[in-house]
Amino acid sequence: MEAVTKGPEAGGKVGQEAAASAKEISRELKRTFYRNNKLNAVGSIFASILFAASTLYLSWIMQHIVNLASGGESPYNIVELALIGVALLAGMGIAFMMRYHFLSGFLRRAMQQYKDRVFERVSQKSLRSFSGENTSTYISALSNDAARIEQKYLNQIFDLAELSIMFVGSFVLMLLSSPFFTLIAVLASILPMIAALLTGKTLASREREASSRNDSFVATLKDMLTGFSVVKSFKAELEALRLFKQSNSSAEQAKQKRFKAEVLIRAIASGAGFLAQMAVFISGAYLAITGTSVTSGTLIMFVQLMNFVISPIQQVPQILAGRKASFGMIDKLADSLATNVRSEGKRVDNVLDEGVEIKNLSFAYDGGNPILQGIDLSFPAGGSYALVGASGSGKSTLLNLLMGAYAGYEGQIFYDGDELRNISADSLYDLVSIVEQSVFVFNSSIEDNITMFKHFPEKDMERAIRMSGLSERIAERGADYMCGENGSGLSGGERQRISIARALLRRTPVMLVDEATAALDAETAHSVTNSILDISGLTRIVVTHRLEKTLLCRYDKIIVLKNGRVAEQGSFDELMGEKGLFYSLYTVAQ
Repeated sequence: MEAVTKGPEAGGKVGQEAAASAKEISRELKRTFYRNNKLNAVGSIFASILFAASTLYLSWIMQHIVNLASGGESPYNIVELALIGVALLAGMGIAFMMRYHFLSGFLRRAMQQYKDRVFERVSQKSLRSFSGENTSTYISALSNDAARIEQKYLNQIFDLAELSIMFVGSFVLMLLSSPFFTLIAVLASILPMIAALLTGKTLASREREASSRNDSFVATLKDMLTGFSVVKSFKAELEALRLFKQSNSSAEQAKQKRFKAEVLIRAIASGAGFLAQMAVFISGAYLAITGTSVTSGTLIMFVQLMNFVISPIQQVPQILAGRKASFGMIDKLADSLATNVRSEGKRVDNVLDEGVEIKNLSFAYDGGNPILQGIDLSFPAGGSYALVGASGSGKSTLLNLLMGAYAGYEGQIFYDGDELRNISADSLYDLVSIVEQSVFVFNSSIEDNITMFKHFPEKDMERAIRMSGLSERIAERGADYMCGENGSGLSGGERQRISIARALLRRTPVMLVDEATAALDAETAHSVTNSILDISGLTRIVVTHRLEKTLLCRYDKIIVLKNGRVAEQGSFDELMGEKGLFYSLYTVAQ
């Protein structure tokens, strides 16, 4: 395969990015959270430091207040302590407002950039990348998984900083007040620390399982909604509901296991933390009663500081488990983004001077029975060609191969002498456009759906609208007419004409048409096909099941496929004169 020949800068960049490994993509996605987001991150960290310091200092102030109240000594009087307390509360308020502002900004930008970059990566894939992929992986990654990453990783980064500062600061204050009592506190902390370490890994595994089950649920839901008309027409509502319930139950059970793990971990941590605090409180009370250096104020301060010791021990393993689970979801997504990406190939001009040629082409899906065998065909530039044959003869597969949907074919496909495998995906889409039976229409205006949200010269728009037969519709409804969800406000013929106009506006030299009129009434189908055949200077390869003499006579060549092989080819009159397979197909269709 030839090395990448850099054409436009964007094309070269896409090729370089597509070649990235899963590990590189994973690292890139993790860095995306912080790109152009450093001010928000620094502001959030500073707010965490200010809040933790204020809270710790407030505990120290409370020690002196209790000492004064119990007749002990303090370097400050009650008024000074009150003023310091007010200042600390003000500091905590400032920290709260800073975190309110900076953390919300950090989360918004981090998730927006992350999801934008994921979708950008997906959009860089070639058509063939999606032929064998489950798109529910991406739907789940950008919805459920993204929400969990925000909740369990990003939202807790600054909690981790705050907990760490309070943990270290608590022990510093303890040591300054009573080293011996601090030793007791350390020993009391061992139990919750062991409990946290033993339960932390469980949450990460439950998180991964819930993510995987949600992928399956999204895939099932997508299938049910996409195939709704099939379910209804075959009265398979009960069977569809059974499949949905199974998938939904599996996903919810995984979520329940995750929730149970979270509750169990919190319960164990809380119980261990309570025992540790009680141990410190009872030990401190004993030391104070027996007349050691521990005062009432010191006891109160230690009990309060133990909250700041126990809380990190309880929460940090959960935060780290959430971080690990989030990174696992990102790694899983990176694996999908790095799979089936075609990064090599040379750029070719978007013109077709000679034509398309197929030599000894054979193809099978995933090592199964061959769909196409030994195909040899030529499509001279500027002609119109019909592919006909019974269902399963390989017509649509051949068209998909011409569009670059599958790489594992034997033989060769040439565009003006350049083998398809050696052409970059970006160049191929400049050469070829496709009009399919199922036309996707955005819930936007007719003009947006024709232009695909790009800007084109007005004369090019007028040409595409005129040649696709949309002029009358747009005159009646206006170019800003909203099409509705997936074109619900349009007729089948209007959707097909929009698809044709899209292809014409792009001015690709080759147009592939795959059963575009199968779902249309006879009159509309005839009109749409005529619109395609009226276009001059364009190479058209049309898969059709409608065998109408007036239309078939307009094709330069008709190719008849049978069991994945070329059975016959020629003009309408030639094939009818041979009285072979085409003659039989045509006669039966009348």
